[in-house]
Amino acid sequence: MNPVCEPEAQQQGFILTRQQSDGADGIDFTFWLQQNNGAVSVTVTGQEAILFVFDRDAEAIKQLLQPYAGWRLIDLDLKDLEQQSVHGLYCRSLQTLRQITDLLNKHHIPMIEEDIRPVDRYLMERFIQGGVKVVRSHQGVQLKPSEYEPRLKMLSLDIETTMQADRVFSIGLYGGGISRVLIIGDGQDEPWLRYLPDERALLSAFVSEVTAFDPDIFIGWNVVGFDFRVLYERSKRLEISLKLGRDNSTVQVIQSAQGKWFCRIAGRVVLDGIDTLKGATFQFESFSLEYVANQLLERGKLLGHQSDNGFGNGLNKGEEIQQVYRDNPRQLAEYNLEDCRLVWDIFAKAQLLHYLVERSNLTGLALDKVGGSAAAFDNQYLPRLHRKGYVAPVYASGDSDLGAPGGFVMDSRPGLYKQVLVLDFKSLYPSIIRTFIVDPFALAEGTGTDCDPDDLVPGFNRGIFSRKSTILPGIIERLWQARDRAKAEQNKPLSQAIKIIMNSFYGVLGSNVCRFFDQRLSGSITLRGHEILNRTRDKIEQEFGYTVIYGDTDSVFVWLGDDFPEPQAAAEGAKLARFLNRWWVEELQQRFSLPCYLELEYETHYRRFLMPTMRHSEKGTKKRYAGIRLHSDATEETVFKGLETVRSDWTLLARRVQRELYQLIFTDQPYVEYIKQVVADLKSGKLDHELVYRKRLRRPLEQYIKQQPPHVQAAHKACDTLQKQGKLGRISAGMHIEYLITVNGPEPLQFASSPINYQHYLDRQLAPVVDTILVFLGQDFESLCAPQFKLF
Repeated sequence: MNPVCEPEAQQQGFILTRQQSDGADGIDFTFWLQQNNGAVSVTVTGQEAILFVFDRDAEAIKQLLQPYAGWRLIDLDLKDLEQQSVHGLYCRSLQTLRQITDLLNKHHIPMIEEDIRPVDRYLMERFIQGGVKVVRSHQGVQLKPSEYEPRLKMLSLDIETTMQADRVFSIGLYGGGISRVLIIGDGQDEPWLRYLPDERALLSAFVSEVTAFDPDIFIGWNVVGFDFRVLYERSKRLEISLKLGRDNSTVQVIQSAQGKWFCRIAGRVVLDGIDTLKGATFQFESFSLEYVANQLLERGKLLGHQSDNGFGNGLNKGEEIQQVYRDNPRQLAEYNLEDCRLVWDIFAKAQLLHYLVERSNLTGLALDKVGGSAAAFDNQYLPRLHRKGYVAPVYASGDSDLGAPGGFVMDSRPGLYKQVLVLDFKSLYPSIIRTFIVDPFALAEGTGTDCDPDDLVPGFNRGIFSRKSTILPGIIERLWQARDRAKAEQNKPLSQAIKIIMNSFYGVLGSNVCRFFDQRLSGSITLRGHEILNRTRDKIEQEFGYTVIYGDTDSVFVWLGDDFPEPQAAAEGAKLARFLNRWWVEELQQRFSLPCYLELEYETHYRRFLMPTMRHSEKGTKKRYAGIRLHSDATEETVFKGLETVRSDWTLLARRVQRELYQLIFTDQPYVEYIKQVVADLKSGKLDHELVYRKRLRRPLEQYIKQQPPHVQAAHKACDTLQKQGKLGRISAGMHIEYLITVNGPEPLQFASSPINYQHYLDRQLAPVVDTILVFLGQDFESLCAPQFKLF
């Protein structure tokens, strides 16, 4: 019986992990797939790796490779984007591939697409994204694309250790159906708590728990760079095999040349909460677990609430953990388990796993791929480009001397306004790519072939694009339609994934570390954006007489006038958007005979709006403003963009005063007495708790030689004090330093003993945030508070 006809000959699943290795008859690709009844391993054997070289180098390559076996050089009907013909260089093993690429690099022979992993190319060229269908026949195993919705099993992991991480105290595990802490000690076991006699037994029990639970996904907070790294190092030291792979293989934790840690487990994916949140474009003042949990879940950790660096109040977190473990191990276990729950709940609240699955289905990126915008672009673009008869350029070899500025930011008109509208171009850069056919393939056809002039669209930086030969606009159109469906279905993770992917396309074309970098492409996007914003501003001012006070990348801020009736502002915004959308359709048809995919939306109505000046200047700022946003349901929201209240390097005092003072002024309430009371409270010491600076050490303390900024001075003083007390003063890069400015300079919060320098806080914290808005009311901080200043 033909096996392809048997029901078991085909199976579906979702790709968890992918691996490549040299086999007996070529390169083997091993994929672990999640299926409804568990996970299965599938291996595709006898494959080759491929890269491309120019025809002109073919003879020299043949001579160089004569001593090597397992390769073949084939003349292909392909060319690069500069119309240069290429050969395909095929290798039968990964070892041969490495040897050949090293040799060609040594002889400065250019290669194309040599950096693409063969296992990734196998999936990419078959348009396989997340879901896959396995077809088995007498010819072997083949994978094909398939739509498959996985039901992934997550396990949240957290460990507690000594301060030097040279011993593991406990391991917390939390997920659907499991809530358990393994801890070294001699207490009484409970359903959620298991005591082990030593660290060897702890690690062995951890492996047993993982094997029994059989997760698809591990999640945690810095779970690769800390938890798995420590577990891996301790297992090696104790000569215990951490056999966490689904094939009973050992976990591998490695560090890249750039210092990034990676964790590889056959059939299981490890996701770090910090990287995943950042990849999904979440933004927080701090990405500590305590801070993010409080922001998303409105609850935090059970220990160490105040500080993550040891200079908050009393013991630092590391010392506190050591003490709790000595005095009350069960309390440490509760803390350990709650950290696991926090990470689990953050993933659930932010729908992070759903987002990653949708991203994988759209782009083919592995679930644990951090960033990956260039790889996502390659996965969608390269197979389509190959089918058009082209290969990619030599890496980042496009035109780079033409100048391609970033997003356009208009000079602002500073002032304190009423009735300001924001009009926003929906996904402006993807819209420009789609409308003006900004596309590497269209550029190659438009500049390198004999096209009818009527079939060409002019860009910027000498870019000329073919109307008929395109790839990227079609990809954007499909993504755009998918996002519209996702919005209609209220699928926020999918909508967010598509938005991030579309917005990354400009970055891929405009970054000199990306394959398709070319300033004819990036300039044709950003410079077109400049033109669109300028012409939109001019049209608003000419047709309606309103003043555009600011513009930033894809938005214009329109001042209707302080006397414009507030209830009519939203309708006026919608009217402006409709008019401008019609005008752009007519304009592009008349100038270029192009359909218009630009879409301007009325986004926001600020009933009060502040556009500040630059400090010590009358010029307006950029990317800094504040205002009261009026929503369609008549609710209000005070918005701060780029100002001190949203910057973590300013004190709580400055941030609070800015919020409260602006609210008073925006709502026409008295504010002079408020300012005077703040100054009086500052002088009396009532606000000392709001005067703490908090800043991160960007590099090791000993590397700050030429300059010693305040937080570095405070860190040195903390080390000195700790040493005098006989304690180990461990301060490393990445730590936040909390300090006060005293009459004797910066002092660490925990050890501050000198009187606070209140004049510093008046001059450097209160005056700047107050004067930013008072200047438009004809007043200033010093004159309002002059009598109190004399007291200092």
